[in-house]
Amino acid sequence: MALGPRLIDAATFTLVRLGAGALTLVLLATSAGHGRRGGSWPSALALIAYAAGFSFAYLRLTAAVGALILFGAVQLTMVGAGLARGERPVPREWLGLGLAVAGLVWLTRPDASAPDPLGVVLMLAAGASWGIYSLRGRGVQQPLAATADNFVRALPAAVAVSLVTLGHAHVTARGVGLAAASGALASGVGYSVWYAALRGLTATRAAVVQLLVPVLAALGAVLLLHEHLGERLLVAGAAIICGVAIAVLGRR
Repeated sequence: MALGPRLIDAATFTLVRLGAGALTLVLLATSAGHGRRGGSWPSALALIAYAAGFSFAYLRLTAAVGALILFGAVQLTMVGAGLARGERPVPREWLGLGLAVAGLVWLTRPDASAPDPLGVVLMLAAGASWGIYSLRGRGVQQPLAATADNFVRALPAAVAVSLVTLGHAHVTARGVGLAAASGALASGVGYSVWYAALRGLTATRAAVVQLLVPVLAALGAVLLLHEHLGERLLVAGAAIICGVAIAVLGRR
């Protein structure tokens, strides 16, 4: 809603989003008695790389396409890290991964209906960064406190990005409001609810629940942004989501 119609520039959106998210997360972590601790500068760097790449990509991509590319990149990054550590997928996992990769290739293949190439590259980078951030967060004792700490640590980099792109800055009240909602509600409150839910989910169930992310984004794109879901997106989306599902369910 904010970046598609250019209600706010990408750098300012990123800064407001991270600032609102940091404030909300610190308040939530403090109220839970954890404070702000457990973050790290490498994790904060991965966070700002994700947030900035995400924002600049959505200047060029529709909501549904961007969410699908992001989702695929996150999952492939995390699986790739497992392979690098010596994990050996079973045949069903290989089948699922192959199907997901084929879906991404189909979605981004160059032709007249292909999504913007630079937008694709930026969203792939954002997804890889979020995958790295997620991997670094495994085993953290207090994820809400660590996330709050990482959001605060990422703010100076967000300010630097805004200063570098100051010549392209433009804001509207609606754009700032949407960016703040993205940070405070979708990020701050959303992450805290997710961490609370994880305590009652197995790893497999949590991964399956995440399969709904691009589906919900596509529904939101149609209902709220009036985007059209073409054949290319539907076919590629089915391949990516089903591929990841097969890979996840194939692991005992």
